[in-house]
Amino acid sequence: MRPPRPLRMMWRICPRLGDRGRGLLSRLFSDPTASMWPRPGPRPPARAYVPPTERKRFYENVSISQGEGGFEINLDHRKLKTPQAKLFTVPSEALAIAVATEWDSQQDTIKFYTMHLTTLCNTSLDNPTQRNKDQLIRAVVKFLDTDTICYRVEEPETLVELQKNEWDPIIEWAKERYGVEIGSSTSIMGPSIPSQTREVLISHLSSYNMWALQGIEFVVAQLKSMLLTLGLMDLRLTVEQAVLLSRLEEEYQIQKWGNIEWAHDYELQELRARTAAGTLFVHLCSESSTVKHKLLQE
Repeated sequence: MRPPRPLRMMWRICPRLGDRGRGLLSRLFSDPTASMWPRPGPRPPARAYVPPTERKRFYENVSISQGEGGFEINLDHRKLKTPQAKLFTVPSEALAIAVATEWDSQQDTIKFYTMHLTTLCNTSLDNPTQRNKDQLIRAVVKFLDTDTICYRVEEPETLVELQKNEWDPIIEWAKERYGVEIGSSTSIMGPSIPSQTREVLISHLSSYNMWALQGIEFVVAQLKSMLLTLGLMDLRLTVEQAVLLSRLEEEYQIQKWGNIEWAHDYELQELRARTAAGTLFVHLCSESSTVKHKLLQE
């Protein structure tokens, strides 16, 4: 078993996380003890855990170590655990570093609602909804029925034109990229999605592992769009572009009628943070091999 490694060394010995991963992390602003999370027990179905809101920081140092089941997070000399008291173990070193960074960046108060990577890992480890891979994939594909960019307005003309100019290129990209038929509609019933399109996308999603699929579902839920999420995963879109496209009508209304500035800014930043975290989670969970270490000389 490899001994714990201080967090300050991690960025230098984990080149695979790279500039893109660090950029996503810069936008992101479990249970080490039994009292941190509620005791496991009967609870209604949920997509993911709703973590405690805040808690006073109780640790000084964060490190990672490699165990038999993967990479672990250490808060001082205690192992991080999930809400169901399982050992918090992640499949890649890069993901462990990203999670450790979340914990290390907390100040005097631990703000769990900002720790999206930790929450996604907890959901993947405990699987509170008890879904298998097929059920998770079909839950993601079902978002096609209500995909944001497939629903269009009939008026005003300026918004109709805006949706056409901004959303149509993404639909055309998806049609060409996956060889499927996807349309748009002004009907409240939404567009009709061919069964062949669903099967193609189900086959594509099957190439992802369960952890990555949890992240994909999380991003889809944030953007209310499977097509924008696919664009993010394939690097067709940046986080900023995907978020603005998902909020196209809201941004149009804000420009026309104005807004409560602080509320709009907070909501926008929160959506960006969640989308960035989910996207980073998917990419780090899709790593096919362990990061090779290379200490950089001072």
